[in-house]
Amino acid sequence: MLIKVLGVLDLIIGLILVFIGSARLSYLILLPIAIILFVKAGIGLLKDFASWIDFSSGIIFILLIFFSVPWIICLIAGILLIQKGTSSFL
Repeated sequence: MLIKVLGVLDLIIGLILVFIGSARLSYLILLPIAIILFVKAGIGLLKDFASWIDFSSGIIFILLIFFSVPWIICLIAGILLIQKGTSSFL
């Protein structure tokens, strides 16, 4: 059950990165998402590739607070999160 909930979070966060990642969002939205991704990366203790995807996506969300990250980076990270989220339903 927990894996499916975390997979839904990956899907939602991945869609945010794909569709509105390069737009300026409020830090009130970006900071909690980054914290969620860092907690998810901490669960995996950065021992597998999925934890590194969460960690790097969290860094991208932190960077989006301060800088404008190129849309291709947001697109790649978003696609990886969506793929990770859909694989949790299998």
